[in-house]
Amino acid sequence: MIRLYHGSNIKIEMPDLIHSKPYKDFGSGFYLSPDKQQAWDMAFQKVSQTQEGKAEVTEFLFDDSKMTSSELKVLVYPDYCEEWALFVLANRNRKAKHPIHDYDMVYGPIANDGVTYQLRRYEGGVISLTRLVEELKYAKGITFQYYFGTDRALKLLTRT
Repeated sequence: MIRLYHGSNIKIEMPDLIHSKPYKDFGSGFYLSPDKQQAWDMAFQKVSQTQEGKAEVTEFLFDDSKMTSSELKVLVYPDYCEEWALFVLANRNRKAKHPIHDYDMVYGPIANDGVTYQLRRYEGGVISLTRLVEELKYAKGITFQYYFGTDRALKLLTRT
């Protein structure tokens, strides 16, 4: 079992997909971090963006052995790479048909906040795919996120 954290401007009693926002790194879903400080950073960012609520971090337990079982369709990016960058860009692309995938879970690095700008530069031929990967790296260093994109995946989380 591992501990995962979700930062928001509200305490999460029961995670759901109804409140998920589209155009995120791995699509519309429920995101958690194994890094509690990262979750707090996201909570403060959410409060700043919405000007509502207060920073809250909700803790969950997750049996990460489920990620290798046949019960879930899981995609894992253990590091920044070109495939990861293209996946993030496809999920963040507002012109693409969404959802772009049917994974229950995705695990991988967080992209920086300049994704939209970098997408335009890459699509316009201003930067290469290799450069795009570098541009999308999170400024605070590599930090990973867990995406839960289906109710089947969400049921595997236990709130502490």
